[in-house]
Amino acid sequence: MPSDACSARTRTTHYTTGPGNHTRPSDKEHSMATVSTTVNVSGMTCGHCVSSVSEELEALSGVEKVDVDLNAGGISTVTITSSEALQSSEIGEAVAEAGYLVVASEA
Repeated sequence: MPSDACSARTRTTHYTTGPGNHTRPSDKEHSMATVSTTVNVSGMTCGHCVSSVSEELEALSGVEKVDVDLNAGGISTVTITSSEALQSSEIGEAVAEAGYLVVASEA
């Protein structure tokens, strides 16, 4: 057996690591650096409304994901996941651009 085959097996065993021995941040650790912002939006009634609001919010700098809990004809909850904190004014402007209104949450 050539000596390279033996050292390759040893090298592979040498570089095998168990759980928790990672030196680079995992995807989970990277995603922990995100900011979640929740706003209430009035006037949305259908999937098209959701798409319009989502599109405008996703165009904001740093926005990674938009989730909408549609309450047709009532107050819908919109959760924005971003890499940095967003100004409430820029969120309100984006939602208004889609034709809807950010409203205060009920206490």
